[in-house]
Amino acid sequence: MADLEAIKDALLAGDQVQLLERIQTSLDSGTGAEEILNDGLIKAMDIVGERMKNSQMFIPEVLRCAKVMNAAVEVLKPLLGEKGAARAGKFVIGTVKGDLHDIGKNLFKMMLESSGFEVADLGVDVAPDAFVTAIRESGAPIVGLSALLTTTMPMMKETVDTITGAGLRDQVKIIVGGAPITQKFADEIGADGYGPDAGSGTKLAKQLIS
Repeated sequence: MADLEAIKDALLAGDQVQLLERIQTSLDSGTGAEEILNDGLIKAMDIVGERMKNSQMFIPEVLRCAKVMNAAVEVLKPLLGEKGAARAGKFVIGTVKGDLHDIGKNLFKMMLESSGFEVADLGVDVAPDAFVTAIRESGAPIVGLSALLTTTMPMMKETVDTITGAGLRDQVKIIVGGAPITQKFADEIGADGYGPDAGSGTKLAKQLIS
């Protein structure tokens, strides 16, 4: 357990050298890769998400932690095998049609991946039908729609309506986010939830598919 606490501390500090050393020490002492991932790394990223939500940690620090996390996962991947391939589930994400902004979406993607999701990122300017196709092909139980412009907010509703019209609404949860988005708007367009930031969105995603 001491090793896992040390791993969490190193990740929260954004110290890649220290983190990889502590992971190797844990592996050498017989701790399994999956335990290191779930009880060390992912739990630390949950803390990162909470700190971001509470304004105790800001985007540059969150990005550093996420990048360090990704480096650690690369070390563990060969030891996890297929068992660890999609631990939290699949997630489709994209910025809606007409909107080319992706900084917030990319940060959310990093947080999702760091929390064990397998993310299909459709990029920016994504048409409603493209979301439908991705949901069908991936079988993902959850989708995230991003928008930064008030002028593209109606496209979120159109995307939700298109997913519903395709007969997929009962099998997929929809999260929306972006600077102009509010919980009220999410409710109005029939989304399942709203993430004001990457940390909150990731926590919500876990809750919706648990």
